[in-house]
Amino acid sequence: MSEPQQREKKKGLFRKLFGAGAPEELQPGGATDTSAATAPDAPSAPDAPDTPSAPSTPSVLSVPSVPSVPSAPSVPAPAPEVPKEGFFARLKKQLSKTKTSLVGKVRQVISFHGKVDEELLEEIEMILIQSDVGVETTTKIVDQMRKKSAARGAQDAQALIPLFKEALLEILSHSERLIRLRPAPPTVVLVIGVNGTGKTTTIGKLAKEYRLQGKKVLLVAGDTFRAAAIEQLAIWAQRAGCDIVKQEMGSDPGSVCYDALATGKAGNYDVILIDTAGRLHTRSNLMEELKKVVRVIQKVIPEAPHETLLVLDATTGQNAVSQTRTFSEAVGVTGLIMTKLDGTAKGGILIAIRDLFDIPILKIGIGEQEGDLRDFDPESFVEALFEA
Repeated sequence: MSEPQQREKKKGLFRKLFGAGAPEELQPGGATDTSAATAPDAPSAPDAPDTPSAPSTPSVLSVPSVPSVPSAPSVPAPAPEVPKEGFFARLKKQLSKTKTSLVGKVRQVISFHGKVDEELLEEIEMILIQSDVGVETTTKIVDQMRKKSAARGAQDAQALIPLFKEALLEILSHSERLIRLRPAPPTVVLVIGVNGTGKTTTIGKLAKEYRLQGKKVLLVAGDTFRAAAIEQLAIWAQRAGCDIVKQEMGSDPGSVCYDALATGKAGNYDVILIDTAGRLHTRSNLMEELKKVVRVIQKVIPEAPHETLLVLDATTGQNAVSQTRTFSEAVGVTGLIMTKLDGTAKGGILIAIRDLFDIPILKIGIGEQEGDLRDFDPESFVEALFEA
């Protein structure tokens, strides 16, 4: 049988087995030509892309892929909210050393005595003197307690505690005020004191306070004897967001103040805070230099400085009394700032200073944080000392 006849015979065999869907042509080697083997009613498939065909694999139902969503970053569980410590609570905490050594010891000796007598009053005197209240102020407080207890016929020693509290509050409460800012700016504030009292830090905290009130503040680096003081004040200026006038170390402080006040007037600053070099109150030549600075200030603004604030370190004890007296005589102190009350058991010096000088205590420092420089409130101060 010829080759064409053999091929025709195979085609007939495929028609019998597969019907009309049988391939029309077989390629050599048995491969089927599928180009014409389409189903009768099936639409023509689009031309396949011109890419090599992949090897045949079992048919798998494909599920449309869902774009992966990045997982949210893990957020730690919020810590339980700690209520902010109120000012009174913090004041009570920071005055704990003075409270223990002053009021605590007075309470203790009173509890040992069943009645009011001279022996008890003498013991109270000793406690007050040891807490730096001073002899003169201590005598005044005890005499007042003696008279009031006699007038009220007090027999029980516990009656002395409210009398003691009344005596302290009476000394601290008179003529108190806040730092005064002028209606017409600038208000010039000169800050003075001996070395180490915290003048520069106090100025920085004041600057921050006034900036939060929306005031335009200028700092003046008048302590030209220490490079560290200039750098420290510059850091505070940056932290508080205010401007600073400074010169090189060793410059004339009067010259620095003159330039600063001219800048302050031209720039419409609300508050000008002037730092000065720490100087021993016992050195007359240094006090003369401070007087010179005041004279230079008055050449630019005759009525300035509007506030002269003396910064006192509570840990220095009775030495603060002589500092207050000397600086007041030299340049006329208008207000006091008592710092480091949190670090001493002898905070009674504040009571002595307030009794001996008719100068208001404007601010107290009870810690290192920015908010720890506070307006002095006599009633809150006494309540913090007597709070159980």
